[in-house]
Amino acid sequence: VYKRQTFFEIVTPVQENTTAGRFLDKRGGEGGYMVIVDSSDFEKEQARVEASGIEIVWHGNRKEEGIQARTIHLHPKQVGGAILSIDNMKPASSWLWAGMNWEKDINKSLVSHFSGVNICSPDPDNLLCNWERALGRKRAANGTSIDLSGSSINFVINTQSQSEHISAFQIHTGKRLEIEKRAASRGVLINNNIHLGGVDFLLVE
Repeated sequence: VYKRQTFFEIVTPVQENTTAGRFLDKRGGEGGYMVIVDSSDFEKEQARVEASGIEIVWHGNRKEEGIQARTIHLHPKQVGGAILSIDNMKPASSWLWAGMNWEKDINKSLVSHFSGVNICSPDPDNLLCNWERALGRKRAANGTSIDLSGSSINFVINTQSQSEHISAFQIHTGKRLEIEKRAASRGVLINNNIHLGGVDFLLVE
């Protein structure tokens, strides 16, 4: 979640023994790797996480061309499902991880926004409890998700395995048929679901 906006970052390891590489090896292929949430009060969030007993496995503080990016990564075994990163950017309109000119590549011709991520688990309620603690937020009234600013993290049952992982993203569009046609032509429309990079893309109209 980013300044009431949401987007994907697509990453691939370019050298051996990286965190992302180990994560994908453990998964046995491509898949969702990380959930990043943006905080307006980074110091408060960091202190809250430290008080919760959840281990912070990485601190980042990078400055470049007038932008300061700060981040903490929470221990994936204590949270589960994905690596959770809590970040802060100054100025607030920037996103240093994507570089300096990322906004020029925004294209909303087919989709308007990304509104949610699904994380599956054989015990989604237990996983949700972990994320409530990690984010300092209570579950929504539906009992299966955590609401953020303009999006949500949804916890769903995994009936196929004992794995906990990102299983799907929710994308809003007014052009479902055009997107599905393009997906079919590329061979990624499987059982009426768009499956790409190890995750499903669920179209919401």
